[in-house]
Amino acid sequence: MYNNPTREKEIIINYRGVYMPNKKDYLKDVIKHIDIKEHNVVQLVDSMESMAFTARDLNRASQIFDMMQQDKECAIILTLAGSLFSAGLKKVVYDLISNNMIDAIVSTGAIMVDQDFFEALGFKHYIGSPYVDDNTMRDLHIDRIYDTFIDEDELRICDDTTAEIFNSLDPRPYSSRELLYEFGKYLDKNGGPKVDDSVVYAAYKHNVPIFVPAFSDCSAGFGIVMHQHKNPNKHVSFDSGKDFLELTQVKLQYKETGIFMIGGGVPKNFTQDIVVAADILTDEAPMHKYAIQITVADVRDGALSSSTLKEASSWGKVSQTYEQMVYAEATLAMPLIAGYAYHKGSWKNREKRELQKLYQKQTV
Repeated sequence: MYNNPTREKEIIINYRGVYMPNKKDYLKDVIKHIDIKEHNVVQLVDSMESMAFTARDLNRASQIFDMMQQDKECAIILTLAGSLFSAGLKKVVYDLISNNMIDAIVSTGAIMVDQDFFEALGFKHYIGSPYVDDNTMRDLHIDRIYDTFIDEDELRICDDTTAEIFNSLDPRPYSSRELLYEFGKYLDKNGGPKVDDSVVYAAYKHNVPIFVPAFSDCSAGFGIVMHQHKNPNKHVSFDSGKDFLELTQVKLQYKETGIFMIGGGVPKNFTQDIVVAADILTDEAPMHKYAIQITVADVRDGALSSSTLKEASSWGKVSQTYEQMVYAEATLAMPLIAGYAYHKGSWKNREKRELQKLYQKQTV
């Protein structure tokens, strides 16, 4: 039904003349998250080493990510931007956490709240089409993410749930890390998530801190508006300065760091900037030793999402020795790079960092 734009147009016209569509006509086929454990891609990715163009770049990026797993001194930070979990990449991140392959996450709010926490509450993303009538979608309260559908009414429940969490907390400024820990605690207190691959919950259980520097830009933003509107004098607020300080403390704790960046934007810049912040504080912070970025953005407009890792070296953020840009779409490249490192198995010898405990000690 959804793959033919001409046929889709005919169906919409027919609907208008004969039948009024409802949500069930569109919200039927659920997005399934790819499981890197089921697909051993090592031989495939290794064969790309002798190819050219993006294949060779992806091979080198995969080797660098495996090198991060082998480096006993390296703390690994994953950054996420774009509509990744709605597209089926949630379980990849869940497995990276569960198998001790990353130590911290920096993300957009939509990925962690509107997509992961949303599914943890029992809701789904659905296979859709970019060729539907978006006015019909609006009438049915269906939000479209390119070729994915999401129920707006369910998303409002997610908004309300974030407000409920904020209402339960002591009124003071919080870092996003603190608040996402509370989101995990909320799921734990309410019988656990409704799915077995919640990233927020896995991070909570494994003491992997999650940072969302632009926390207002998601369902949590609507939740904080509701919370502060009802509590104008004493309320929870977001402390972005505390976010920056807390993530910088990762760099202060571990001189050797590696970053695996999906997309760009605020998570990318925020994570690269902790090198400069740590250097200001200590005069001796080394650049990120390893860096990988998956992006499809063009470098020529100077946009941060596409600024190369070599460019970041000029700012003193990323070393050029083990860095690799991969110009590919995330749903294709991320499972191959993550799957390669998973099946190589170097993560089995990594020390568990549990960086969440770094901040718990500070509050004792």
